[in-house]
Amino acid sequence: MVRCHLARLMGEHKMKIVDVARETGLNRNTVTLLYKETAQRVELDALDKLCKLFNCEVGDLLEFQDKRGE
Repeated sequence: MVRCHLARLMGEHKMKIVDVARETGLNRNTVTLLYKETAQRVELDALDKLCKLFNCEVGDLLEFQDKRGE
């Protein structure tokens, strides 16, 4: 399972969904789906914009969690 840490990053930077959408130019719905971790796919361009906004690496934004061991 891939986890998205956008909500944590937004909290650390005291940003709202509308702020992220405005700063990145991403559709508000795209940001909302990532924030709620309900997105089925993510465009590389969206990852690029989010990483630039939060000055982070893709690994800071997305994390793979292996559920097979549970």
